[in-house]
Amino acid sequence: MYLLILWLPLLGSIFSGFGGRFLGLKGSSIISVVCVFLSMFLSFVAFYEVGLMGLNYCIVLSPWIEVGILKISWSFLFDSLTVTMLVVITVISSLVHLYSLEYMQNDPHLPRFMSFLEIFTFFMLILVTADNLVQMFVGWEGVGLASYLLINFWFTRLAANQSAIKALVVNRIGDFGLSLGILTAFYIFQSVDYFLIFSLSPLFTNYCLNFGGINISGLTLIGVFLFIGAVGKSAQLGLHTWLPDAMEGPTPVSALIHAATMVTAGVFLLIRFSPLIEFSSTVLNILVVFGSFTAFFAGMSGIFQNDLKRVIAYSTCSQLGYMVFACGISCYNVSIFHLANHAFFKALLFLSAGSVIHALANEQDMRRMGSLIRFLPLTYSLMLIGSLALAGFPFLTGFYSKDFILELAQVTLNKNIHFIEGSFACWLGNLSVFFTAFYSFRLIYLTFVNSANTTRKNILKSHEPSLLMLIPLIVLGFGSIFIGYVGKDLFIGLGTDFWKSSVMILPSNSYSIEAEWLKINLKWLPFVLSTFGIVLATIINITKTHKYLYNIFYRNICFLINKKWYWDVLYNRFVVYPILNFGYSVSFKNLDRGFIELVGPYGFSKIIPIWSYIFSKLQTGQLSHYLFFIVLGVCLFFLIIFNQTQMLIFYSVLIFFI
Repeated sequence: MYLLILWLPLLGSIFSGFGGRFLGLKGSSIISVVCVFLSMFLSFVAFYEVGLMGLNYCIVLSPWIEVGILKISWSFLFDSLTVTMLVVITVISSLVHLYSLEYMQNDPHLPRFMSFLEIFTFFMLILVTADNLVQMFVGWEGVGLASYLLINFWFTRLAANQSAIKALVVNRIGDFGLSLGILTAFYIFQSVDYFLIFSLSPLFTNYCLNFGGINISGLTLIGVFLFIGAVGKSAQLGLHTWLPDAMEGPTPVSALIHAATMVTAGVFLLIRFSPLIEFSSTVLNILVVFGSFTAFFAGMSGIFQNDLKRVIAYSTCSQLGYMVFACGISCYNVSIFHLANHAFFKALLFLSAGSVIHALANEQDMRRMGSLIRFLPLTYSLMLIGSLALAGFPFLTGFYSKDFILELAQVTLNKNIHFIEGSFACWLGNLSVFFTAFYSFRLIYLTFVNSANTTRKNILKSHEPSLLMLIPLIVLGFGSIFIGYVGKDLFIGLGTDFWKSSVMILPSNSYSIEAEWLKINLKWLPFVLSTFGIVLATIINITKTHKYLYNIFYRNICFLINKKWYWDVLYNRFVVYPILNFGYSVSFKNLDRGFIELVGPYGFSKIIPIWSYIFSKLQTGQLSHYLFFIVLGVCLFFLIIFNQTQMLIFYSVLIFFI
């Protein structure tokens, strides 16, 4: 049963991909949807057995690699963390598959699209079920490949080509860091198995590696390399530039990437390696700083974006920052809880955005929308639910996890143990709440409430989607309302033993109990900030007060943020262009066309005919000459091998026989 969860998406991908031409659109669609829904059903059964009944499974299929002490098997681990991710991945993937049947119905390449979606799901399932680093890396790279194929699905568009290549290249940096982490872990622990690494980690807290006379903690080095991998996949500050551009793919792809698969892989990696990261305070501090800066930066960047999907993409980047700095304050259970909650309301937002784009003939600019509340009332209601959940409105799904993360950040600040990191997590995290609420309701006003700013033809043609698109939206809407409340006590309740050994938190790093005794005014702070963001967005959009703020300073700040803080420009100017110039001016012109050609085709090539003429003269055809050269060669050979004493004996014997 457990292996069928993985094999069903793979079989569906093979049948719909290779047999799409024979099965047709309906046949390949039915096969792919049935396979992924069966996988979802089995994931619920696995969640019941493993998560609720407490039965862990480790299934070993066969040996894979055996070289010296490196022994790797195809084996799968099913614990509480794994089955939680299985439910999230398969549920979101199933709803996205169902949604895609209607959204992509006019695309002639629908079988290829469904095949790519299922192979994406399969590789993500491989990633979360692996019980060793190398097998996890297979899923990690497979997810990157599938994201490239899906972002570049409409490969005739230049923007899609550029975005897919950008996602692939930027993620190579993170993948290189992860590969270094795998090699370092193998060097230190002599194994890549999770069980062995996690059980030995407490014994290696004082183990150091020497680089140029500098001692570096081995666990810290592994943690930093793993974090670099997570920075690439989960789009943390520095390697985040690929995520907003990934919107060039079809909307169901965006929903799957942002809610359940690719961007959650980095956070899952950090949570999975909690038994190792817990013993390195340096790595924890790095997670806090980078996560809080990412949440703040992405939240501010989303304010002045005008593309509907790009605004939601920046909100994903911001929420991933919350998950990462929750790992940094050793609240891995809260991080995975927020990951599960975020999957539902983020998939709801993306699929609702797809409904709007579908209704407006592929229009994505929010400035060319408006008044859709009259024509798309159900989509408006569902997107409002998703936006409120994203903003952390009380008693919706996002409230139960995001506000608890901020409460825990307040605890770390009040304890004064990690004052600087706690300040980052607390204040930048709370400011991000304000920005999140502001851009969420700016999106609502520009898209649905404000006056229409599009053509009469588009407005009159806009209508609610069919039932195939509405069912996933309604299911995700209910999930965005109730999942947080239903799962709170199970996942992060005091005294819960749901996670067992899959997540490890040292007693000195546990702040969940202290969060219960936090002052009530500090607990209200996120709600006050989100309310202020909603009110400010309402005032600006109703009264048009932004016209009175239109001075040089305000215009420059807006322009700077709208241009994403010029990260792409800086990368191009200081990284990409110098490398391209080096490749052309130095590598190509001076080395390939210069030194190598002078030495090779125009150097040695002129000497070779001369040497060939000399050697051809030595070919006299007389046997005595050939014997002379053979004996001379043998003597020179033994002259090199033997010492002088042995050479005297050899020459004496040789003279005797001659």
